[in-house]
Amino acid sequence: MSKTLERRLFWRHVLSFLAGPVTMTLVIPGLIIWLADVPIPDLTSPLGLTLAVIGVLLVAGGVAMLFWTVYLFDRIGKGTLGVGKTLGQPVNLVVQGPYRHVRNPMISGVLAILLGEAAIARSGWLLLWAVVWFLALTTTIQVWEEPSLQRRFGDEYVRYRQNVPRWIPRWKGWDPVR
Repeated sequence: MSKTLERRLFWRHVLSFLAGPVTMTLVIPGLIIWLADVPIPDLTSPLGLTLAVIGVLLVAGGVAMLFWTVYLFDRIGKGTLGVGKTLGQPVNLVVQGPYRHVRNPMISGVLAILLGEAAIARSGWLLLWAVVWFLALTTTIQVWEEPSLQRRFGDEYVRYRQNVPRWIPRWKGWDPVR
């Protein structure tokens, strides 16, 4: 790949990352915290401290999963998490790493971040945002993304979808070679 194409793909990664995960996990939760006047978490109580620790672990795991999946989209998929050719959607179906266990690990990562933020802040409003976001994404995935992937990747995606669950990970990763 030429340096010019790599630079274009880098900026597409940045734009799609800002438009998606950053908006969903930082901008909107920040607005919710500000508008709902969510208080600073009380880390002196056992419950507050426990929720904060759980929340930090969820956020850290979610961020790690998010970066891992973006890396796979770049290296294996030869694209970004963006939608459409303008933002550089992957040209190859990614079925490695966490995608061997579950079809939507990127969404799982973002959901973990949102749930972690809700736990840290002890905020029902942030928890509600996580639920609304997840339900909207579930609908979008079923109605638009899965049919789109089937049109783009054909039998390869159908076979993948038949062997890898949407949300609950397989214990043993699927081997696409078999």
